[in-house]
Parts: sequence; structure tokens; C-alpha cells
Amino acid sequence: MNNRKHRHHPPTVIPTRGPSREAVFSGPVEGWWYVDLVEIDHTDNGLIVHDLYVDLLIPPAANRYQLLDLDEFANALRTGQITPTQCATVLTQTQHFINHYLRGEEEGPIGESRAFPPPEVVALEQLPSLLQEPA
Repeated sequence: MNNRKHRHHPPTVIPTRGPSREAVFSGPVEGWWYVDLVEIDHTDNGLIVHDLYVDLLIPPAANRYQLLDLDEFANALRTGQITPTQCATVLTQTQHFINHYLRGEEEGPIGESRAFPPPEVVALEQLPSLLQEPA
């Protein structure tokens, strides 16, 4: 990418579920989690979030998942929007997320297992939605 002068953090997984489930996911995917793999840069002006194209869709039971936007990811590599090094990092981080949060006990452990969604995200989910009118 370009030469930016700021602190750079490795790709981060941000689990998101819309502030109002009905506004984001309804029907068969209501309550599902959309996980976006991003890079976060700290600059003098604040944070810059770069979408790294690979996303996951996870049902509430977190017993399976869907990988999304791999075609966009491939196109970003093909057109030079991301470098081969960034591509390798995205693939590694995606696998780490799957290993830590989504592998079932029957599949055997690969590293430290963590709860999904993370407790920090569960706490945020309890906050009032910014999209809803105050009571």
C-alpha cells in the first residue's frame, strides 16, 4: 500500500452484529454475527480502518461459519489493492480466528480456545442502540 506515517496494528477481527438485529439481519440469519477482518492504523487524526475483504458469517451457536467475500479478496490482490504480504497476513489471521473461536471440541484443539462472541463484545451488545429512539 502507500507509505503512511503512523502506528500500524496487525489485522484485527471485529465481530459485529447490528445495533438493531431487525435492521441488519432478519429471517433465517437473525441474531447471526458478521465478522469483518480489518487493519487499524493510528494516525495523528485518529483511527483509520482498512477492510481486508475477508468476512465471516456466524450463527448464534457458533457451531459453523461461512467465509464471505473471498472473490473481493482475490480481486484486491489481483488489482494491487493489497500486497502479497498483506494477503498472506489476512489468510493467517483468518485461520487464527477460526482456530481460536470456531473450532469445536470434536475437531481437536489448535492453540488456546476462546469464547465467541468475546466477553468484551457481549458487554458492548448490552448497550442501548444508537439507532433506536430514546425511551
